Amino acid sequence: MADTRGALAQDGRRAERLELRVPTTPTQLPAVRAMAGDLAIRMDYDLDSVEDLRLAVDEACATLAAIALGDAPLTVVFETTRTGLHIDAWVPTADGTEVPRDGFGWAVLATLADNVDGRPATQGDVPAGDGSGSAVAVISMDKYLPGQRPEQLVGSAGSDLSVAQ
Repeated sequence: MADTRGALAQDGRRAERLELRVPTTPTQLPAVRAMAGDLAIRMDYDLDSVEDLRLAVDEACATLAAIALGDAPLTVVFETTRTGLHIDAWVPTADGTEVPRDGFGWAVLATLADNVDGRPATQGDVPAGDGSGSAVAVISMDKYLPGQRPEQLVGSAGSDLSVAQ
C-alpha cells in the first residue's frame, strides 16, 4: 500500500510511504528484500548501496522473524525522502521481548545501514500499527543517498551556525 498522505519528511517535502505485510516464513521474506532493492534502484542508489540495503533488510527481517509471536506477520514500512530511505520493520512479540543486538547478524546490520536501532515498542508507537498497547519488536534503519548524510546537510546553504551560551 502506498501512502503519500503521510507526515512531512525532515526536509520539508512529503515523504512517500510504502507498507508491506508478509508472513514470517522463509519463502515470503525475500519479497521484502526485493522491494527494498527495487526502491533503492528507483532512488538512484549505486549498485553497492542497493546490495547493502537488500542485505540489511534481509538481516532485519530474519532477526525479527526469530522473535515473532506465533505466526504473526512482519510489517515493513519504507519511507523515501530527499536524503534517502528510512525503514521500520516490526513484529508482534510477547511482552518484554528485546531485539537481539549481539552476535554476527546485528554486526552485519549495523555495518550495512547508516543508522540502525532495535527496541521493544507497542502497536501504538510503530507506523502501520493498530494503535493498541500490544507488544512489538521494531528495527529502524536509515540508508542515506551519497552526499545526503544529515551531518553533511548542516550549514549546507552557506550559513554559519553558532550556539549562544
